[in-house]
Amino acid sequence: MSVNLVSALEAVLFVGGEPMSMDKLCQIFDITPEELYVLAEHLEKKLSDNDSGVKLVTLDNAYQLITKTEYADYIKKAFEIKRKTPLSQAGFEVLAVVAYNQPVTRAFIEQVRGVDCSGAIYTLMERGLVEERGRLDLPGKPLLYGTTKNFLRCFSLRDLSDLPPLPKNELQNAYPTDLAEQLNIDGTLTEAEGEDGE
Repeated sequence: MSVNLVSALEAVLFVGGEPMSMDKLCQIFDITPEELYVLAEHLEKKLSDNDSGVKLVTLDNAYQLITKTEYADYIKKAFEIKRKTPLSQAGFEVLAVVAYNQPVTRAFIEQVRGVDCSGAIYTLMERGLVEERGRLDLPGKPLLYGTTKNFLRCFSLRDLSDLPPLPKNELQNAYPTDLAEQLNIDGTLTEAEGEDGE
């Protein structure tokens, strides 16, 4: 079965959630930079012709899909509603991986959990529980993530040393399966969640 590479590029950038370098995309699709440029042009035209809510942008030798500014109000409302809901189990698990192993890359979190974590990371950043901590000095310069001061306030911790210890039978870089239970909370956050974490 032949694959539409334009749609495949769209899918990869959508799942990526952040700028993806042209070199990495060329490796993924096994094509030259010139061929990637043509694919990107076709994707840009496809999104424009279909009046899509997202558009393709070029950022420092990388491509990314971003939402169009005219839909900002709807996106803001969607995340305001999302902020009021309790963290999901996946959210707590990602938060635990970050808390116990920070600073960590998204790839590390996904290796531990075995599933894509971009949505959970975005939610945790929106809630001020996780923040970017620079980039790892490796090819692609992946982002590093760590917890915020707001995280400490929400879970009534003085500092990270107050985190409950991992069970002795846990492997290194493992994480508790239920951070909410470890911290004796009911899955909702305190009013400190609304602060900026600084």
